[in-house]
Amino acid sequence: MARSLPALPTFATRVARWQRRHGRRGLPWQDTRDAYRIWLSEIMLQQTQVATALPYFERFVARFPTLGALAAADEGEVLALWSGLGYYARARNLHRAARLVAERHGGEVPTASAELARLPGIGRSTAAAIAAFAAGERGAILDGNVKRVLARHAGVAGDPSASGVAARLWAIAEERLPRRGIEAYTQGLMDLGATLCVAREPQCARCPVAADCVARLGNRVHELPGRRARRARPSRRIAMLVVISRGEVLLEKRPARGIWGGLWSLPEADAGARPDEALARQWGIEGARIEPLAPFEHAFTHFTLEVVPWRVHLSKAARLAQGKPAMWMPLSELADAALPSPVRKLLQSL
Repeated sequence: MARSLPALPTFATRVARWQRRHGRRGLPWQDTRDAYRIWLSEIMLQQTQVATALPYFERFVARFPTLGALAAADEGEVLALWSGLGYYARARNLHRAARLVAERHGGEVPTASAELARLPGIGRSTAAAIAAFAAGERGAILDGNVKRVLARHAGVAGDPSASGVAARLWAIAEERLPRRGIEAYTQGLMDLGATLCVAREPQCARCPVAADCVARLGNRVHELPGRRARRARPSRRIAMLVVISRGEVLLEKRPARGIWGGLWSLPEADAGARPDEALARQWGIEGARIEPLAPFEHAFTHFTLEVVPWRVHLSKAARLAQGKPAMWMPLSELADAALPSPVRKLLQSL
């Protein structure tokens, strides 16, 4: 008579056990209950890998070691420290939320997920992660990596961003929560999705939950999770005017909404227009010597920006139009300016 195999430990037990042995260690936001640092790390790690976020985190907390310091800062300084990390709405929301916490909570970052989710830029999953690490609150997370882990392990087909599929994944995430040890489990899910259960070439042989993974057992690892139907990415073409005079470059502040919101950038013009006419019309600058620079592209999530840059040489400094959100910035100060990364690279190349 065949003997039955022993039952597997629960999904949560295996994930937490694996995390304690093989998970990521030594990160500056780990092994702490400091809600401010945990919150900052979670915002930075949205749409950003740990290796990329790490130096930004260290510079940020060196300049803003407390929530009070961040709340009191000028938005431009916050954006300057964020420059190059992308998705600048995250930085603006972080700054807004810090000021709200200073006003409403006496500078103490809430540690309950329900209160955290009321702050700008903090959704359900981020709130649960902060509350888990800062206070041990038992709650489910469902970021992009975790969606992939759960979709594969439970065999959930379809696009995870679709409402019905997302609802099912949330239900699974809630069902699998451990009764205790939420910190190791939550970190384990994140680590598992970031290091083993990756989108391409997942390392199933090292996975702690491979034994009952539906995707692995059914040879569907590369099929799950489902993918959103691809659409052709539209493109937008603009001209950028690099106006330099006496060691200073002309910059204008972008609107708060839209791409690079709130950052300083180069003046733009219609790519089909004559750059000298755009300079005269928008800035009152005439008689400049203009030469083309190498065009380049910058990919955003939903479109590609095609940039046609022009170098503008002025014989004398030009006055800025009254009321225009613009300034002449010394080239020596660009390193600390809140500039979009492609603009910074363009200026550095000159």
